[in-house]
Amino acid sequence: MPKKTDDLLIGSHMSIAGGLHNALIHAEKAGCRCVQLFVKSSNQWRAKPLTDGDIAQFQAEQKRTGIAPAIAHSSYLINVGSPDQALYEKSREALLVEYKRCVQLGVESLVFHPGAHVGSGVQAGIERIAGAIDWVLGKIPDGRTLLLLETTAGMGSHIGSTFEELREILDRLDNADRTGVCFDTCHVFAAGYDIRTETGYKDTMRQFDSILGRSNLKAIHFNDSKYDWGTHRDRHEHIGEGFIGADAFGFFMRDPKLSGVPKILETPKDDAGKYDKMNLALLRKLAVE
Repeated sequence: MPKKTDDLLIGSHMSIAGGLHNALIHAEKAGCRCVQLFVKSSNQWRAKPLTDGDIAQFQAEQKRTGIAPAIAHSSYLINVGSPDQALYEKSREALLVEYKRCVQLGVESLVFHPGAHVGSGVQAGIERIAGAIDWVLGKIPDGRTLLLLETTAGMGSHIGSTFEELREILDRLDNADRTGVCFDTCHVFAAGYDIRTETGYKDTMRQFDSILGRSNLKAIHFNDSKYDWGTHRDRHEHIGEGFIGADAFGFFMRDPKLSGVPKILETPKDDAGKYDKMNLALLRKLAVE
């Protein structure tokens, strides 16, 4: 564990309104060590190409603030598990565009939801997801940005609510060394992994290590849950104010095996940034209790 809570690798998802570099400025004001951002509008398919000025400004702000790593999250419109060929190809292209932007900016990793099979079956969806990942990474063979599969809550036909499903995707990849997993606490809890107690936390992490391997854990989303365990409902809450409870986040914060893994808040926001500061302060407190 770091000797000072200022050294903890914690941060939050920040707005890019007015420019990508603003996410770093917001992160600095909140007291983040790392940050997550969208690299384009999350609710639109199209993206205006990055200019040299956009890239330079982002990189200058990252150097000035020292906030690292910067992690991107893909658009929620993307579904590379879809059996609809037109949507699958559109999603695949959109993921490639975002990956290219991450490479241009020097963003360390791009988190994306694996996708939904929409009734075509888990195995068919897994094959499409793996194919899309290899297609994207094959287009930019020298890209250093990692593609991270995010654990899901298992709503509807969404794939990735079990560690085994994520393992199946990774096992099908030709470029598995350029991928990893983002562990979302709310999603994992909603999917049926009980992390509320120390015993449950340790059991969940043992399963992760056994099935996916700790080396594949590249990022963690810290979110409490508005809904109870195993409900497969994905609604985030402030740390300690949901059904997971503060104790569980203490287990993560005090686990020495996770000290080098960036931990990103995706909790509710307010215009003044007070919520982020509140949640980050609680995480720092839990790290030393």
